Amino acid sequence: MIEFRKDLFADERDDTLNEIGKPTRRQDIVGHVTGRSPFYDDHLFDGLLHLRCARSPHHAARIRRIDTSAAERMPGVVRILTGRDVPVNLNTLLSLLDFGIDDEPVLSTERTRYRGEPVCAVIAETEAQARDAVAAIRIDWEVLPHVLDVEEAIRPGAPTVLDIYPTNKFVYHGKYDHQKLRYGDVEAALARADHVVKGRYQMSPIEQAPIETCGAIAAPEQNGRYVCYTSTQALFFSLGTAAKVLAMPSSRLHFIGGTVGGGFGGKVDSIHEPLAILGAMLTGRPVKYMWDREEEMQVGAPRGAERWYIEDGVMRDGRIVARRFTGYFDSGAYTRLSSYAIIKGVGHLPGPYTIPNVSADVYCVYTNRTPATAMRGFGITGVDFAIEAHMDKVAETVGIDPIALRILNAYRDGDMKAHRRLAKNCALIECCQVVAQKAGVKLSPELMAASSRAGGGGDRARLPAHTATDENGRVSGYKATNYARKGAAASDPFGARATPTGPAPQARSAPAASPPSHRPEPPPPRDPPPAAPSPGRAGALRFSSISGFRRR
Repeated sequence: MIEFRKDLFADERDDTLNEIGKPTRRQDIVGHVTGRSPFYDDHLFDGLLHLRCARSPHHAARIRRIDTSAAERMPGVVRILTGRDVPVNLNTLLSLLDFGIDDEPVLSTERTRYRGEPVCAVIAETEAQARDAVAAIRIDWEVLPHVLDVEEAIRPGAPTVLDIYPTNKFVYHGKYDHQKLRYGDVEAALARADHVVKGRYQMSPIEQAPIETCGAIAAPEQNGRYVCYTSTQALFFSLGTAAKVLAMPSSRLHFIGGTVGGGFGGKVDSIHEPLAILGAMLTGRPVKYMWDREEEMQVGAPRGAERWYIEDGVMRDGRIVARRFTGYFDSGAYTRLSSYAIIKGVGHLPGPYTIPNVSADVYCVYTNRTPATAMRGFGITGVDFAIEAHMDKVAETVGIDPIALRILNAYRDGDMKAHRRLAKNCALIECCQVVAQKAGVKLSPELMAASSRAGGGGDRARLPAHTATDENGRVSGYKATNYARKGAAASDPFGARATPTGPAPQARSAPAASPPSHRPEPPPPRDPPPAAPSPGRAGALRFSSISGFRRR
């Protein structure tokens, strides 16, 4: 069986697979086992300063007043930063891909939306002095109502987490408050099915827990440049974010990464670099911003929670004729990468199975939890868990072996997917046959003879004669581009961008003056911002190989 399957991908790779049992040396293994691999925290600087943040103790609160006077007088304190010191104090990583509204402040100035959100930062000579100064900062809070469950968050009357999304739902493509998929007529297929099987599945937030906590060290270089050693997994994302937040050309930033002491997705949207660089700009000295373990666990962005409802229409012989999904991703208080995770997740539906009628409504929901981010299998793991758990439930309902059910419904080469693409290079049937052999499950001769290369195409490749569509979740007031942008365009250092009308989560303002007692030397003059890119041909589209989005 295994030898036979080697020809499935013979035209795509050299399938000799002769590495098993041989000692293959990793390129970085010597440095790891000898302790010589350089991590960001191994870089030493004379006069290194340490940065720590004062954070909100509440799930949701309004900031009435921040009193830093006592902290400013404490030994070793060099500078205290608030949101007024951040040149562009709103960010979301996905705006670098032209997808999403900047919604998250680097340092909050008006409201906090999750427990642990940073409000101001202390830069001091030692970490202990920075910690003591943070403890001396006094913040007058007005505690606000909060919501921690996705379905509670979208009910009428729920507390609004982000003003730009008043229903606590991300807006997709300027049109809908959820991501849609429609293929065929699910309602009609459910009505004629012999069984309708429903299930609810949930996955809680998961902390990546890297051994090396998130952080960065920044220092002034020559000619108005700054070097930044960082633990990020996404060096160019972090570079772009820092350039945007600091309103400076990326050519003035020298980022050095590479060796990451564990990431698993949790260091993709790192936001340590902008504060460390800003500290170096305002003090003229190297600055380290590094989370301790408590911060990593409390405010480090986890894999987001997911809740899925699946409804299948199944015939007596086990053929699934309809599948409906309703999914909720818990984005936490800000967008980060959750809206993109849903794009990936919906692109994976209905799983590796040929189902002629599919419908999905998947929501990116804001709650007062810690903002979520990527983790292994980002956007796919949770829904795959739900799909496969539901397949077992369907098998039990119909009275069919779970492996047999999967072989019966699996994609064959040439089948039409719910996304209007033909399936190719399929191998689920062969995988199921191997699993059955190794698990001692006896399959019928017909199932053992099944192949991913046979039985596909034909009627299974034809698009449905009718696809039921709807306008549920339609929104207005958002510019109808490929992302959710509300209101008129406003210029910023990175060209023409749209900003939401009405009150923004945080106001952008110019940097505040330094306290007279420790005013640093002024940073070198900033280069003029780059000119806005030429709009090019009206309506022209370009494709992003990073995200798969078609962008104007």
